[in-house]
Amino acid sequence: MDHHTAEQPQSTTSAFNIISQNDPTTAKDLKDTPLHAGHTRFEIELEFAQSLSNPHYLNYLASQKLLDDPRFVAYLSYLHSYWRRPQYARFLSYPGPTLKALELLQVERFRKEILSPEMVARMVEGGMRAAVGE
Repeated sequence: MDHHTAEQPQSTTSAFNIISQNDPTTAKDLKDTPLHAGHTRFEIELEFAQSLSNPHYLNYLASQKLLDDPRFVAYLSYLHSYWRRPQYARFLSYPGPTLKALELLQVERFRKEILSPEMVARMVEGGMRAAVGE
């Protein structure tokens, strides 16, 4: 296990715990709400949502059983409904892959299949093809 992977559970868990404690409903509320170490809920959720576009990270979350936790699945549903709105999606650096991952995470079968190295490889290949316009 490399150093980068070892740090993932801590950031995922703390982001999930921090974000799930509050529920402001407007972008202004999100941008103006200080949270943890100088970051707002909006910034933390944005970074976390974008990390979900990485198939290897999704595999990691599944291997840690987070994708089996109903509270985490509900949080993913919230993220999907929030970030797909145009007024928020415009902040995503890679909206296509991020929104597709959030959409796939709504499907129980996908949450189980992402444990498979073959599924991860297919997603990586599909992302590379999309990046070069195939």
